[in-house]
Amino acid sequence: MLLITRDLPPEVMARARREHDVRELRLQGPFTPKAVLDNLSGVNAILCTPADRFDAALITALPANVRVIATFSVGVEHIDLEAAAARGIEIRSTPDVLTTATAELALMLMLMAARRAGEGERLLRAGKWTGLVPTFHLGRNVSGKVLGIFGMGRIGRALASMARGLDMEIHYRNRNRLPPELEAGAVYHADDESFLGAIDFLSINAPGGAETRHWLNAARIGLLKPGAIVVNTGRGSTVDDDALIAALQSGHVAAAGLDVFNNEPALHPGYLALENTVLLPHIGSATVETRNAMGFLALDGIAEVLHGA
Repeated sequence: MLLITRDLPPEVMARARREHDVRELRLQGPFTPKAVLDNLSGVNAILCTPADRFDAALITALPANVRVIATFSVGVEHIDLEAAAARGIEIRSTPDVLTTATAELALMLMLMAARRAGEGERLLRAGKWTGLVPTFHLGRNVSGKVLGIFGMGRIGRALASMARGLDMEIHYRNRNRLPPELEAGAVYHADDESFLGAIDFLSINAPGGAETRHWLNAARIGLLKPGAIVVNTGRGSTVDDDALIAALQSGHVAAAGLDVFNNEPALHPGYLALENTVLLPHIGSATVETRNAMGFLALDGIAEVLHGA
């Protein structure tokens, strides 16, 4: 039997019901381990989401019949991998399939932030647009500028490819330098100071975790050129919210486009008062095609464990 914690796209649910006896929790809002533990009779596979925290205590309490936990996400920070390994529980995730959708959203946020699109729409909807004036609502060009990518994995490289179509110069900061065929002419920086000082736009595409927690702090923001624009579609934990909000208020960072936040969905209220931010509710992978592909890949992972498929 397969336990599914939350509603998934209709095509994914249809396939799950064809392949398994399914128990659907349909959780809404905050995750409670008890909701899982009370529904595990006969369950040998769990399909969860990043909103569901499978910590060591929960994994230790799972019955022996649970053989695999698949997560509807690329990241697995919400699952205690050591505890799962100790119990012999396999973990499956959904890498690769959301690369294009997330890169597209990062590019969209760059354009929206640079051209003050969110601010302009709010003004229009409020009935405050009085007509064309040459000095009205001036934004910034994206074309010809320098894009810095922090985290040059699949998504970062896809974004770089798209940005080259806008005649942007690509610089990147990575744990390791990429081979030339993946670098594709991008400029590698081995240190934060040279990287941040060289760029006009910063796109954060790095994974979460302790190593990158609050990487974008006040000190690193200070290394950015005045008027730089920051975009984050990676993990909210990579940003020190207080530091970024202060830089947006001062104008040192001209604008930001954010799709991910610390403590989602309870984002820092300081962002809400800023006109120079574009805020989206973590929809980087939210296309029909991508979400279906994620669900199908999670089901493939479950089949691999249960049936050797």
